[in-house]
Amino acid sequence: MPKLPVIHATRDTGTSHFLHVEQVDLEFSNGERRTYERLKGRGPGAVIIVPMLDDETVLLVREYSVGVNRYELGLPKGKLDHGETAEQGADREMKEEIGYGARKLKNLHALTLSPAYMTHVAHVVLAQDLYPERLPGDEPEELEVVPWKLSQLHELIGREEVSEGRSIAALFMAREYLAGRWKLP
Repeated sequence: MPKLPVIHATRDTGTSHFLHVEQVDLEFSNGERRTYERLKGRGPGAVIIVPMLDDETVLLVREYSVGVNRYELGLPKGKLDHGETAEQGADREMKEEIGYGARKLKNLHALTLSPAYMTHVAHVVLAQDLYPERLPGDEPEELEVVPWKLSQLHELIGREEVSEGRSIAALFMAREYLAGRWKLP
Protein backbone atom coordinates (compact mmCIF):
# COMPACT_ATOMS: atom_id res chain seq x y z
CA MET A 1 0.00 0.00 0.00
CA PRO A 2 1.51 3.38 -0.97
CA LYS A 3 2.19 5.98 1.70
CA LEU A 4 -0.51 8.66 1.86
CA PRO A 5 0.44 12.11 0.53
CA VAL A 6 1.27 14.79 3.10
CA ILE A 7 -1.33 17.57 3.30
CA HIS A 8 0.54 20.86 3.62
CA ALA A 9 -2.46 23.20 3.58
CA THR A 10 -6.19 23.43 2.92
CA ARG A 11 -8.24 26.50 2.08
CA ASP A 12 -11.87 27.19 1.22
CA THR A 13 -12.49 28.52 -2.28
CA GLY A 14 -16.27 28.69 -2.46
CA THR A 15 -19.40 27.72 -0.62
CA SER A 16 -23.14 27.21 -0.93
CA HIS A 17 -25.73 26.09 1.59
CA PHE A 18 -25.12 22.51 0.39
CA LEU A 19 -21.39 22.13 -0.35
CA HIS A 20 -18.18 24.00 -0.25
CA VAL A 21 -15.02 23.65 -2.31
CA GLU A 22 -11.69 23.18 -0.60
CA GLN A 23 -8.21 23.27 -2.15
CA VAL A 24 -5.72 20.77 -0.72
CA ASP A 25 -1.95 21.17 -1.19
CA LEU A 26 -0.39 17.68 -1.28
CA GLU A 27 3.06 16.17 -1.42
CA PHE A 28 3.32 12.57 -2.61
CA SER A 29 5.92 10.08 -1.36
CA ASN A 30 8.01 10.65 -4.53
CA GLY A 31 8.24 14.39 -3.75
CA GLU A 32 5.70 15.45 -6.40
CA ARG A 33 3.50 18.35 -5.19
CA ARG A 34 -0.01 19.10 -6.43
CA THR A 35 -3.07 21.09 -5.45
CA TYR A 36 -6.33 19.15 -5.60
CA GLU A 37 -9.86 20.44 -5.14
CA ARG A 38 -12.54 18.55 -3.27
CA LEU A 39 -16.18 19.08 -2.46
CA LYS A 40 -16.82 18.96 1.27
CA GLY A 41 -20.26 18.03 2.46
CA ARG A 42 -21.80 19.71 5.46
CA GLY A 43 -22.60 17.76 8.59
CA PRO A 44 -21.96 14.18 9.69
CA GLY A 45 -22.95 12.44 6.43
CA ALA A 46 -26.06 10.69 5.26
CA VAL A 47 -28.02 7.46 5.35
CA ILE A 48 -29.56 5.37 2.62
CA ILE A 49 -32.11 2.93 3.94
CA VAL A 50 -33.20 -0.50 2.66
CA PRO A 51 -36.65 -0.80 4.32
CA MET A 52 -37.91 -4.38 4.15
CA LEU A 53 -41.70 -4.58 4.40
CA ASP A 54 -41.36 -8.36 4.67
CA ASP A 55 -38.60 -10.89 3.89
CA GLU A 56 -38.91 -10.31 0.14
CA THR A 57 -40.31 -6.79 -0.33
CA VAL A 58 -38.32 -3.56 -0.19
CA LEU A 59 -40.03 -0.15 -0.14
CA LEU A 60 -38.71 2.31 -2.74
CA VAL A 61 -39.58 5.98 -3.21
CA ARG A 62 -40.16 7.95 -6.38
CA GLU A 63 -38.97 11.55 -6.01
CA TYR A 64 -37.86 14.42 -8.18
CA SER A 65 -34.09 14.70 -8.78
CA VAL A 66 -33.03 18.12 -10.02
CA GLY A 67 -29.58 16.89 -11.14
CA VAL A 68 -31.11 14.78 -13.92
CA ASN A 69 -34.41 16.71 -14.08
CA ARG A 70 -36.69 13.70 -13.70
CA TYR A 71 -38.34 11.48 -11.12
CA GLU A 72 -36.04 8.74 -9.85
CA LEU A 73 -37.05 5.48 -8.22
CA GLY A 74 -34.69 4.57 -5.40
CA LEU A 75 -34.28 4.06 -1.69
CA PRO A 76 -35.24 6.55 1.01
CA LYS A 77 -32.27 8.60 2.15
CA GLY A 78 -31.30 11.77 3.92
CA LYS A 79 -28.74 13.76 5.87
CA LEU A 80 -27.80 12.79 9.39
CA ASP A 81 -28.44 15.37 12.08
CA HIS A 82 -25.55 16.28 14.41
CA GLY A 83 -25.28 13.74 17.23
CA GLU A 84 -27.44 11.19 15.42
CA THR A 85 -26.23 7.63 14.75
CA ALA A 86 -26.79 6.08 11.33
CA GLU A 87 -29.53 3.89 12.80
CA GLN A 88 -31.31 6.84 14.45
CA GLY A 89 -31.10 8.88 11.25
CA ALA A 90 -32.40 5.96 9.19
CA ASP A 91 -35.39 5.48 11.48
CA ARG A 92 -36.22 9.22 11.38
CA GLU A 93 -35.84 9.47 7.59
CA MET A 94 -38.09 6.42 7.07
CA LYS A 95 -40.81 7.95 9.22
CA GLU A 96 -40.56 11.21 7.27
CA GLU A 97 -40.37 9.72 3.76
CA ILE A 98 -42.32 6.44 3.78
CA GLY A 99 -44.41 6.54 6.97
CA TYR A 100 -42.71 3.59 8.70
CA GLY A 101 -40.35 3.09 11.62
CA ALA A 102 -38.26 -0.03 12.18
CA ARG A 103 -37.74 -2.20 15.24
CA LYS A 104 -34.59 -3.73 13.74
CA LEU A 105 -31.88 -1.58 12.13
CA LYS A 106 -28.48 -2.81 10.93
CA ASN A 107 -25.71 -0.56 9.58
CA LEU A 108 -24.35 -2.64 6.68
CA HIS A 109 -21.61 -0.47 5.21
CA ALA A 110 -20.58 3.06 4.28
CA LEU A 111 -20.52 4.20 0.65
CA THR A 112 -18.70 7.14 -0.87
CA LEU A 113 -19.98 8.94 -3.96
CA SER A 114 -16.84 10.06 -5.76
CA PRO A 115 -13.94 9.64 -3.34
CA ALA A 116 -11.48 11.20 -5.79
CA TYR A 117 -13.01 14.63 -5.13
CA MET A 118 -15.83 14.38 -2.56
CA THR A 119 -15.77 13.82 1.21
CA HIS A 120 -19.43 12.70 1.41
CA VAL A 121 -20.21 9.34 3.09
CA ALA A 122 -23.58 7.57 3.13
CA HIS A 123 -24.27 4.74 5.59
CA VAL A 124 -26.34 1.86 4.21
CA VAL A 125 -28.87 0.78 6.85
CA LEU A 126 -31.05 -2.32 6.57
CA ALA A 127 -34.44 -1.77 8.26
CA GLN A 128 -36.65 -4.71 9.22
CA ASP A 129 -39.73 -5.34 11.35
CA LEU A 130 -41.44 -2.17 10.14
CA TYR A 131 -44.41 -0.51 11.81
CA PRO A 132 -46.52 2.46 10.62
CA GLU A 133 -45.47 5.87 11.98
CA ARG A 134 -45.24 9.19 10.19
CA LEU A 135 -43.19 12.27 11.03
CA PRO A 136 -43.34 15.55 9.10
CA GLY A 137 -40.57 15.71 6.50
CA ASP A 138 -38.87 18.40 4.48
CA GLU A 139 -39.80 17.19 1.00
CA PRO A 140 -41.67 19.70 -1.19
CA GLU A 141 -44.21 17.05 -2.21
CA GLU A 142 -45.35 13.68 -0.88
CA LEU A 143 -43.14 10.85 -2.09
CA GLU A 144 -44.68 7.87 -3.86
CA VAL A 145 -43.84 4.61 -2.03
CA VAL A 146 -43.31 1.66 -4.40
CA PRO A 147 -43.00 -1.92 -3.07
CA TRP A 148 -40.55 -4.09 -5.02
CA LYS A 149 -39.54 -7.75 -4.68
CA LEU A 150 -35.80 -8.23 -4.14
CA SER A 151 -36.02 -11.31 -6.36
CA GLN A 152 -36.88 -8.91 -9.22
CA LEU A 153 -33.86 -6.65 -8.68
CA HIS A 154 -32.58 -7.53 -12.16
CA GLU A 155 -35.74 -5.96 -13.64
CA LEU A 156 -35.52 -2.88 -11.44
CA ILE A 157 -32.00 -1.92 -12.53
CA GLY A 158 -33.08 -2.03 -16.18
CA ARG A 159 -35.61 0.77 -15.70
CA GLU A 160 -34.68 4.22 -17.00
CA GLU A 161 -35.87 5.88 -13.76
CA VAL A 162 -33.40 3.81 -11.70
CA SER A 163 -29.91 5.28 -12.08
CA GLU A 164 -28.72 6.36 -8.65
CA GLY A 165 -25.62 4.30 -7.84
CA ARG A 166 -26.06 4.38 -4.06
CA SER A 167 -29.54 2.86 -4.27
CA ILE A 168 -28.42 0.15 -6.67
CA ALA A 169 -25.36 -0.73 -4.56
CA ALA A 170 -27.36 -0.72 -1.31
CA LEU A 171 -30.03 -3.01 -2.78
CA PHE A 172 -27.43 -5.53 -3.90
CA MET A 173 -25.66 -5.36 -0.53
CA ALA A 174 -28.91 -5.96 1.36
CA ARG A 175 -29.94 -8.80 -0.93
CA GLU A 176 -26.59 -10.56 -0.46
CA TYR A 177 -26.62 -9.98 3.31
CA LEU A 178 -30.18 -11.28 3.68
CA ALA A 179 -29.38 -14.36 1.57
CA GLY A 180 -26.37 -15.14 3.81
CA ARG A 181 -23.86 -14.72 0.98
CA TRP A 182 -22.22 -11.66 2.53
CA LYS A 183 -21.15 -11.51 6.15
CA LEU A 184 -20.31 -8.30 8.00
CA PRO A 185 -16.89 -8.09 9.65
